[in-house]
Amino acid sequence: MSSDFETYEQDFGTITAEVTNKIGKIPKLSGEEKTQLVLNVDKQLEEVKELLEQMDLEVREIPIQSRAMYNSRLKSYKQEVEKLEKDFKRSRIAYSDEVRNELLGDDAISSESQLIKLREERAHLLDNTEKLERSSRRLEAGYQIAVETEQVGQEILANLHTDREKIQRARERLRETDANLGKSSRILTGMLRRIIQNRVLVFVLGGIILLTIILAIYLNLRSH
Repeated sequence: MSSDFETYEQDFGTITAEVTNKIGKIPKLSGEEKTQLVLNVDKQLEEVKELLEQMDLEVREIPIQSRAMYNSRLKSYKQEVEKLEKDFKRSRIAYSDEVRNELLGDDAISSESQLIKLREERAHLLDNTEKLERSSRRLEAGYQIAVETEQVGQEILANLHTDREKIQRARERLRETDANLGKSSRILTGMLRRIIQNRVLVFVLGGIILLTIILAIYLNLRSH
């Protein structure tokens, strides 16, 4: 699993090196040439982000005891990409000396401070834009976590509802069993009572028959 991560690392290093080199060239270009290079860098940055996503997925599959090291490396790569994006945005608004002089003409020297101020303002604006984008990503991640938490909660509630129904059915069966046991107990008690009554009746009849026999023998002996 770590071999896949290292393969992505190699691709990451190759592409980021190319991006860094191209970002340094952007301020020196103008017109269509600059536009094409900007588009090319933008595409490569997207490829880099996809590599980061793949590495993130690989890290999640790595055993916990080895995961911390890869998480640290992945974090540094993400920081490197953030720096590249910041440099890329600044390079798109930067001008070479030749282009700046062409734009400003004879007022190039006197307008140098204004151009520097404009760069600072644009850089500040870019920083604020990046902060907004990061905040937006955090909000999206928080919303996703909330949605997942809600889904888990719904699944737990559904499971609890199912368990409750099972418990209620078990209780009903216990009540029915208890009622049947009570009924069986009453039937057995009645049967036992009748058995005792029948035995008493047999003893009584036996006693009467025995007394009759004794009395008959006695009367027979007496008559002789």
